[in-house]
Amino acid sequence: MARPYDPGPKRFVFIAGDGDDQKISVGDAQEAYVAFSAFFRERDSGTFTIEDTAADQRLVLMPGQGVIARIEGADRHRSAYLRVDRPNRYMPAAMLFFENGYTGLDHFGQWFPDVADLDASPEARGALRAATITTEAAAIEEVARIWSASGTVDPSDRFYVFFDSHGADDDRAERAELLKLVEFLGLERLDAPAGAADGEVRVRTDGRLETEIERWS
Repeated sequence: MARPYDPGPKRFVFIAGDGDDQKISVGDAQEAYVAFSAFFRERDSGTFTIEDTAADQRLVLMPGQGVIARIEGADRHRSAYLRVDRPNRYMPAAMLFFENGYTGLDHFGQWFPDVADLDASPEARGALRAATITTEAAAIEEVARIWSASGTVDPSDRFYVFFDSHGADDDRAERAELLKLVEFLGLERLDAPAGAADGEVRVRTDGRLETEIERWS
């Protein structure tokens, strides 16, 4: 059961390109998600916006461009942009926004402050993202985030597997970022065994990562 909004109810506005905006008042994030799911399915639009007017925050889903934007105004004006590589990413992003607003999406993927950064190649985006991470703690947290999306721990507990069973053309930006962070942290990268997918990355287990990996499991 979803945690009720406190204070509640909470109000959102759903906007699509057809001009048929919808205002809702809901008691929790799940109720908001159900309402938006119906709104999303019933319309053929290149852009969908969720507005939390009280918090002055917006989430903009742009299936037509393969982009998600999150925007916060008022005293803390900021925005960030995410390249979407799979259509099933839009609704999870909406749920995270309903749960915790702008910051609820912090660990959803590779966010960039400039939408123009999304036009770079996946490898360039990954390197750019890694370059913004300058502390060991932040690097460990980001490595664990990447692992949580597609990783496993080998039964021997001797290494972590990233992008398990993924091809080299999958997750290119995340893989590029991971390899830079592996180098930054001084982790030991291992050769994948015969028969492994060509996109897999294997790293020897490290005590610095153990607690964070468990947190993301």
